[in-house]
Amino acid sequence: MKKIKSCIVLFVLIIAMSFACSYINNDKYKETVSNTAVKYYENVVAITFDDGPRRSTTVRLLDGLKELNVKATFFVMGKNIIGNEDIIKRMYDEGHLIGNHTYSHVDLSDVSHDTAIQEIEATNNLIYDITGYMPKYIRPPFGSYSDKLQLEINMIPVMWSVDPNDWNTTYVAGVVNSVVSKVKSGDIILLHDFYDSSVTAALEIIAQLKAKGYIFVTVDQIMLD
Repeated sequence: MKKIKSCIVLFVLIIAMSFACSYINNDKYKETVSNTAVKYYENVVAITFDDGPRRSTTVRLLDGLKELNVKATFFVMGKNIIGNEDIIKRMYDEGHLIGNHTYSHVDLSDVSHDTAIQEIEATNNLIYDITGYMPKYIRPPFGSYSDKLQLEINMIPVMWSVDPNDWNTTYVAGVVNSVVSKVKSGDIILLHDFYDSSVTAALEIIAQLKAKGYIFVTVDQIMLD
């Protein structure tokens, strides 16, 4: 009888130790996952492109992004979509985020309210007709926006934290250094896919930041908090 009781006690102890080991291992796993998530969060950056699409430059950029396995955010102008519908479709199919940059790059605070709405809705409709996706994000030209407009169109305005003024220079190395030397985790980089020099700079920026351990995400991911 004593042997049976001893066996039962021993069996219970083995089960208890198994649960304890399992609990310890789970804690280690949680810690690993947590650290990975923190590391991921501490190394993210979003690269964004305004003013396109333009066939001669945007296609080259898309080719480069595909080769580098990077997703970007494109704030497109409605008038530049016309004739470039296939490029918009490619952006969408390859997993990039497409946002609105108005139809004709107007200062939304410098036109009538009705005109501002028309500029935004016309571009949204073009994107939707091509992709079936209705844009949720808008980059207002010159950063001009209003609370009234935001309430009415129910879109999220996206500004930027790193701006190398690439539209104003063809000096590729200067644009690259301006971004790489300043960028930090959580930044949104503003570039343009309308200029050859900007595309060349963008691909070099991505290569250098990836070498530093940065992970590129679209603005909808970086703005989640």
